[in-house]
Amino acid sequence: VKIINSSFIDLPTPPNISSLWNFGSLLGACLTIQIITGLFLAMHYTADTTTAFSSVTHICRDVNYGWTIRYLHANGASMFFLCLFIHVGRGLYYGSFALLETWNIGIILLFSVMATA
Repeated sequence: VKIINSSFIDLPTPPNISSLWNFGSLLGACLTIQIITGLFLAMHYTADTTTAFSSVTHICRDVNYGWTIRYLHANGASMFFLCLFIHVGRGLYYGSFALLETWNIGIILLFSVMATA
């Protein structure tokens, strides 16, 4: 009971916490969805220039729920970046840039995500 009390009831959170604080968790969920759907899509995708579009058509038509996996992957990328920009905006709004080490690591991660995309 003491562990639950210290974890959930007496959680040391700021009094001005809002729904903007959920976007870090949503980033993790979006990234997990991207990795899982990307692995399933990579199992059926062919990178050859002559058969790439045929493999995408194969995924959408012949693979069970392939169209769902493809659309989850495409829309998950958009949601990932939306959550990422809102997460950075929350950090700017609440002045998290004052924590230099954390902020610099976050900026490096932001640039690496944008370079990867």
